[in-house]
Amino acid sequence: MRRTLLTLTLASILAGCSGHGAKDQSKPPAQVGYIVAAQSTVPVAVTLSGRTVAFETSEVRPQVTGVIAKRLFAEGSYVKAGQPLYQIDPSLYRAAVNQAQADLTSARATAEAASAKADRYKPLADMEAVAKQDYADALATARSARASIAQNAASLDTAKTNLRFTTVPAPISGRIGRSLITVGALASASQTDPLAVIQRMDPIYVDMQQSAAEITALRRRLAAGGVIQGSTTVHLNFDDGSRYAYAGTVQFSEVTVDEGTGTVTLRAKFPNPDGLLLPGLFVSAVFDQANDPNAFLVPQNAVQRDFDGSAYVMIAGDDGKAVRRKVVADRTSGVSAVVTSGLQRGDKVIVQGLNGLKQGTEIKAVPSTTPQEVKPKSGKPGEAGGAGAKGH
Repeated sequence: MRRTLLTLTLASILAGCSGHGAKDQSKPPAQVGYIVAAQSTVPVAVTLSGRTVAFETSEVRPQVTGVIAKRLFAEGSYVKAGQPLYQIDPSLYRAAVNQAQADLTSARATAEAASAKADRYKPLADMEAVAKQDYADALATARSARASIAQNAASLDTAKTNLRFTTVPAPISGRIGRSLITVGALASASQTDPLAVIQRMDPIYVDMQQSAAEITALRRRLAAGGVIQGSTTVHLNFDDGSRYAYAGTVQFSEVTVDEGTGTVTLRAKFPNPDGLLLPGLFVSAVFDQANDPNAFLVPQNAVQRDFDGSAYVMIAGDDGKAVRRKVVADRTSGVSAVVTSGLQRGDKVIVQGLNGLKQGTEIKAVPSTTPQEVKPKSGKPGEAGGAGAKGH
């Protein structure tokens, strides 16, 4: 009798253990959420460092020599083209005009007398009352006098031009800097330094530097059809991370490479109505240099990294198991990672339930948009009710 009871007890224990093992083996697969990979056209954005350059720059230079009598502008102000900036002492040049005017008047009087003499000699020479040589000499003198009138008229024009140059005007409209010469200083038409510098800053240029190797690689991809031409619209970022309010446009790219830096200069033009951008300012230019029509956009959390930095994603396989797939994802676009290699259209990329997920793990894959079931917490009788349950 005692042996029978012992046998039944051992059988009960073994049955309990066997039931517990079956329960562990029937553990359900982990549920994960996935998205279906689809190709899309993704801009290839580049960020280049650059500096602002004035749209126009003009050096104010004297064209005649003389002492600066007046400065006619406020330093740092906006000046218009043709506005007087400096006044050079005009005394000598005004005297030269008067002298040229007197010389011209004298030449005209001489020409009139010579022409009248030649006219009187003509009928006399026809009647042989005077020698024909005398008439020829009188005619030549009259022509020489008329030529003298033209010479003196040109001298007068030159004198008037020099007198006009004693007022130094602004060659272009723009913001003028500090005066590089003072009143009372001698200005010379042959001096190397300008009197002042005017810069037009609306619009304004931004010169960007890009590696020649990057441009060559881009041109090869464009030629092969790997990417298509992007937009010419450019945005500027300041050092503090803020963005300039106005967008610009790429104007052209240099055709030569800087031998010292190995870069090519790209120039963009920006509106600058508020004068916020000053020449020489360091900025970062961002624009879509090309578009990749064969890229995949996946959430950034779906792209994981190995110890060597290589990227991979987890794919929901058709056999109900997780598959580890290496990809190339070297940039981002907004909140998504841009995958340029390793994915195929229709792949189920796991984006939810990635914690602890490994190659070959059995999974239950559902679309990431599937609502998740919230299971109520199970507890022993009396625990869910708290103190009230214990009261009964």
